[in-house]
Amino acid sequence: MAQKNPFVSPILKWVGGKRQLMGEIAQLLPRDLSKRLYCEPFVGGGAVLCHLQPKKAIICDLNEELINVYQVVRDHPDELIASLSSHENTPEYFYQVRSLDRDPLFEQVSSIERASRIIYLNKTCYNGLFRVNRSGEFNSPFGYYKSPNIVNEPGIYALSRYFRENDIEMVASDYEAVLSRDLPEKTFVYIDPPYHPLSETSNFTGYVQGGWNEEAQRRLKDVCDSLTERGIRFMQSNSSAEFIRDLYQDYTISSVRATRSINSVGSSRGAVEELIIRNYE
Repeated sequence: MAQKNPFVSPILKWVGGKRQLMGEIAQLLPRDLSKRLYCEPFVGGGAVLCHLQPKKAIICDLNEELINVYQVVRDHPDELIASLSSHENTPEYFYQVRSLDRDPLFEQVSSIERASRIIYLNKTCYNGLFRVNRSGEFNSPFGYYKSPNIVNEPGIYALSRYFRENDIEMVASDYEAVLSRDLPEKTFVYIDPPYHPLSETSNFTGYVQGGWNEEAQRRLKDVCDSLTERGIRFMQSNSSAEFIRDLYQDYTISSVRATRSINSVGSSRGAVEELIIRNYE
């Protein structure tokens, strides 16, 4: 791994972020991780990436706006910070910015302004919940925070430097497009998909259009089986649902406790059991 910079940390708040679980995850990583290509096909807020800071990695997400944020952080940190500094923390302004993706001219908005919009909405929306509707439009409400950290200048510069000084490929696509590549056997894949719900009311799949169901989880299991057959090591995080336990019964499964602070229902926040699934000891 590269020399770690303590200022490299997630710049977005993300549902299911792994920052608080890094102690448990780190203990279960392959010992020779520094010799492997790191691949994260559901990068989300990037907590694991920021903790590990590999020199060579492929990060992927189906959310094109998210990948654009990382590309802009890498290539245009000064312009991004200037744009973020222009935002206002008022409900009227928030809903004006939120509505931009309803406008047919949104496609003409620059990549820098789009990245600035996503970070601003993430920092000021209710509970930091990145959520889109079936049309792919951001629909989280205003959060009414007094002093949100919209301009995380040290964090943006540190992450930008990390991206530029290392070989980090950024891909906006379905996870299978990346994992079906001819990856070297010395690859480690960390998989953090939408979790299978513990109940019918706990499901959350609002990062991108569409959703995840049992069929989607089985498709991912098939891809994990393919990685195993190719000799590629993977670690997956998922919920402790009995369906997931049964699906991966032939793999090594560890249980961990995670405190979840992002949920639209206050009573659903708190310590919950999650699973870490591996195809290695």
